[in-house]
Amino acid sequence: MEIIGRALVMFLLLFIIIKLLGKKQIKNLTLYDYVLSITLGSIAADSIISLDTPLYDGMLALVVFGGIGYLSSLLTYHNHTVEELIDGEPLVLFENNNFNYENLEKAKLSVAKVLETCRLKGCFDIKELDCAVLEPSGDVSVLLKEKNKGSDSNNKQKQSLSYSLVLDGSINRDEIKKAHKSVTWVNKYLKERKLKLDDISLLAVDKKGKVTLLKQD
Repeated sequence: MEIIGRALVMFLLLFIIIKLLGKKQIKNLTLYDYVLSITLGSIAADSIISLDTPLYDGMLALVVFGGIGYLSSLLTYHNHTVEELIDGEPLVLFENNNFNYENLEKAKLSVAKVLETCRLKGCFDIKELDCAVLEPSGDVSVLLKEKNKGSDSNNKQKQSLSYSLVLDGSINRDEIKKAHKSVTWVNKYLKERKLKLDDISLLAVDKKGKVTLLKQD
């Protein structure tokens, strides 16, 4: 009966913590989220089975780790730099018709594994691949080249890799460098439109120079 009582208490507490942390699909969990989930589950399981350990010790540990998860969620939501520090940043694995071997080494991924992932995404010919990006969740995003269709007026404009120069009011210097832009260019662009960094939710530019600007509500 004691184990049943412990199980009900820990389940209720764990349910409350998970609700506070927010909903995420398993496949979208970052390494940090995964470690936190495993830790919370282990604490709950040990507290249920270890009858010689006071229940409140397990509850306290669960609340502490849940609090850490909730605090990190708030920080990553409001600060892109902290988000990159905790969750990591996207890595370009393939672009300009070649693999980025430096990023492949960082991600500990082989070319064969990237090709396997591309096939799962529907790309069986490397010549069709425009860009492949490893997301913080561990999933690989694939961008295919637009096939030539002559002078068909209904052709869709070819998509291009986009660089997020400003995210949630914060300048992303790494992305600015990748886009071959500068902080001065960003400031000038915003000044011409009488905008401040705090006004911007997203400022992105693709390889064609097309700018996407989203303002904060």
